[in-house]
Amino acid sequence: MTTPTPSPATTARDTVGSNYYLPDFCATRSVFIVVLITQLVAVVLTLAGGDRDIDFWIEHARNAVFLLWIGLSIAVVLCSMRRHLEALSPAQVSTVALALIMGVTIVISELAYRVGEAFTQPGTELGHLFPLDHAAFLLRGGLISFIFGALALRYFYVTHEWRRNVEMEARSRIHALQARIRPHFLFNSMNTIASLTRSNPKQAEEAVEDLADLFRANLNEARAQIPLKEELEVARIYQRIEELRLGTRLKVEWRVNDVPMRALVPSLLVQPLLENAIYHGIERLPGGGTVIVSGERTGDSLRLSVTNPVPSEANPRDREGNRIAVANITQRLELAFPGQSGIETTQTADTYVVTLTFPCIEPT
Repeated sequence: MTTPTPSPATTARDTVGSNYYLPDFCATRSVFIVVLITQLVAVVLTLAGGDRDIDFWIEHARNAVFLLWIGLSIAVVLCSMRRHLEALSPAQVSTVALALIMGVTIVISELAYRVGEAFTQPGTELGHLFPLDHAAFLLRGGLISFIFGALALRYFYVTHEWRRNVEMEARSRIHALQARIRPHFLFNSMNTIASLTRSNPKQAEEAVEDLADLFRANLNEARAQIPLKEELEVARIYQRIEELRLGTRLKVEWRVNDVPMRALVPSLLVQPLLENAIYHGIERLPGGGTVIVSGERTGDSLRLSVTNPVPSEANPRDREGNRIAVANITQRLELAFPGQSGIETTQTADTYVVTLTFPCIEPT
């Protein structure tokens, strides 16, 4: 009996301890945001400036093109400097990034002034589109870039700290889930194994191996996401151990033949739901029951469901325990797939269903 081992394709990158808070300006999404921000600033400057000698739309087009060049140039510089900036402290990153933003703005402003000086003359048709006061033009551009740059850096820093806090809280919730499995489950499992040592030594040995594999998987913090196949295997190990204790009262149906086993999922996704289904459902029923774990792929999404029978009169504490587990998994799914995941719980008179929906991402 072996435990799945990490592979390079599924090793998660640890970002919690990173102090680098700037976004990746090499990414298409970041470049799009830069373009959007420059155009919004162009609108603001056009409305605020209001050169009465120039038509509004001509002035806006002038500002939009000028700021677009500045924004894209800043993105290129910050993209190329990323490796060097990552080695600096947040304060140093802010200082260097702000200096680069102002420097790029002044350089582009100087180029724009020189182009206007070389190809146009005051009073001509195009002359009014270019600045005439050299020093004032550069100073105004530098000050505006300083203000907007400082605001943008502050926003990036606050967003980074917020995300890091969310990641740390999510990890603490994972640790809480790991801690929950240790006390009562460990004691029950050890008691079961102790009772088997004389009556069925071979089964006791297999149970010890299963228990070791389960705890090895649960205590492994190296990866935030693992293949679905490994997650289901951890859940099956948990099932085998619980079957030793509950006997024929526990049955689990696995309807997951049609799901891609290479899809990446957050660790401790299915096993806690199976644990809840057994603890809050099967154990409370004198005759036991059947837990159904099913999955399907719909387009680019995966759906996993865990269904279990429940007593007709559920203890309020049982419902609270289910809510805590569901809340933990909800937060970790949101962290792994921002805005793309969902979780739905449905309870009838005799069943409780938890359905997870998230993107199907397979390593290349």
